[in-house]
Amino acid sequence: MHYSDRTAAGRTLCDSLTHLRGRGVVVLALPRGGVPVGREVALALHAPFDILVVRKLGLPWQPELAMGAIGEGGTRVMNDDVVRHSRVSPSALKKVEADERHELARRAKVLRGGRPRIDLHGRTVVLVDDGMATGATVAVACHSVRIEGADRVIVAVPVACPEAVQRVNVVADEVVCPWIPTDLGGVGAAYDDFHQLTDTEASNLL
Repeated sequence: MHYSDRTAAGRTLCDSLTHLRGRGVVVLALPRGGVPVGREVALALHAPFDILVVRKLGLPWQPELAMGAIGEGGTRVMNDDVVRHSRVSPSALKKVEADERHELARRAKVLRGGRPRIDLHGRTVVLVDDGMATGATVAVACHSVRIEGADRVIVAVPVACPEAVQRVNVVADEVVCPWIPTDLGGVGAAYDDFHQLTDTEASNLL
């Protein structure tokens, strides 16, 4: 299996989510890469669509490798294995987190464009991203929506490595992923077009 782009991945993902039609779910995409995928899911499920801003805490010398993640509402999840094996210093971790919290606040303001957030109390939330390599970002998203009152949390991604699915299964009520290769490497390897979306592209899709 391989995806041409995120929109195509979202359409494929929808085939695994038919059981959610008519269930009154809310679809939240993790920007920016999750927005094209989430839009297809929201359209297929006739569901309200918004974003949930989370930021990966990447290693200073390898930003794509997550040592943890932060989310709106002050939530924070750490990947203890990565922190331990990388031997990142407390000061380096503190700087990365400060930078990412600044970017989180900026991105939420720009992408949401002043629109109020959807009330999640008592709702079933479908969290959508373009894939999971470690699961750290999605895990913090799960914690965030539970803090905001979500009754049930379903994670839906087009591709993920087995370890990420295992990790997120602990914090989500259900994980839906049609493709779980054992040798994923990075999420981008699953796509022909995996370009970095701009704020403008994501805002237009929203």
